[in-house]
Amino acid sequence: MTLKIVIMGLSITSSWGNGHATTYRALTKALSDLGHSVTFLERDVPWYREHRDLENPEYCRVGLYRSLIELAHRYSDSVRDADLVILGSYVPDGIAIGEWLTAGATGITAFYDIDTPVTLAGLDSGGIDYISPGLIPRFDLYLSFSGGPALGIIEDLYGSPLARALYCSADLRMHAATAAPPRWSLGYLGTYSEDRQPLLERLLLAPARELQDDLFVVAGSKYPDTVRWPDNVSHISHLAPRQHSEFYCSQRYALNVTRSDMKSLGFSPSVRLFEATACGTPLISDDWPGIETVFSPGSEILVASGARDVIQILNEIPDDRRLTIASNARARLLKEHTPAHRARQLETYYHEARARRQSLKSANRRRIEFEEVK
Repeated sequence: MTLKIVIMGLSITSSWGNGHATTYRALTKALSDLGHSVTFLERDVPWYREHRDLENPEYCRVGLYRSLIELAHRYSDSVRDADLVILGSYVPDGIAIGEWLTAGATGITAFYDIDTPVTLAGLDSGGIDYISPGLIPRFDLYLSFSGGPALGIIEDLYGSPLARALYCSADLRMHAATAAPPRWSLGYLGTYSEDRQPLLERLLLAPARELQDDLFVVAGSKYPDTVRWPDNVSHISHLAPRQHSEFYCSQRYALNVTRSDMKSLGFSPSVRLFEATACGTPLISDDWPGIETVFSPGSEILVASGARDVIQILNEIPDDRRLTIASNARARLLKEHTPAHRARQLETYYHEARARRQSLKSANRRRIEFEEVK
């Protein structure tokens, strides 16, 4: 069954300062490969407008809008007629858009939370403006970047009729092994985050200060001038996705650092896990609940709690074991974590939500008929 899908997300045209773009690109490509028609609607804001690195993807139609009025005027028909309409987290005026689309769409509606731990932490406090507790039950489906207990919370506490995990993935056509020789002992790719910075300090900057003969690298935007980079740590302010493969393949190990909300909730794998693995680069990660459901610690990923662990890994693990860990992880990724897997999961969730809606309609029709007979 070919689906008409409309996605309203933070950005697909610009990967500057956000991980949403790479997730949307991989998913929409995979959906297109399965024969589905995808339209991506994005708020045209100055930050992304000035840093676009993908204006006209061949695998989906992109529609830009600058206001809610323009969104409704230009795309009401597309939203109404779509088989599946997805609203992503962090979309500007997300609550208003969610109310509009759940009232006007005739197909299945879904909220795609690429920031589930942040969302759950902010729902009760009112600290988020892209989804509200009252809006969640109006969506047929809640797609979550976090699995595990988060799904029960979303259903039981917030009334979602159907919450399902839809992890990120890496575009295998863009993320692949290259012939680049290892240049850095350890590297990290990620936008600055205040709550993540202490872990980056502990797991990369502190080891770099001790291992003066090794080279390290951090790539990502928005790092403040107050960050003091050791002399053997290079900082790259931004890497376009097309540069990711060479970047990962130039490292002996890639570092994964988890934000505090994601760490406490668990079951929230970062897109960087899958990107580095696709490139054949072994990973060092902080520990978090559910990590073993994604990659097996020790054989597919290495876990570190502090600088001593990282230094021991860099100094003592032989190269053949390092490469075996990378190979094992890539095999796991190809078996369970490709964009094609995510697209097929989304198809399954769509059919599940559609069957549920049809079942409710049938039950309501039988109830009305019973009342009329009475």
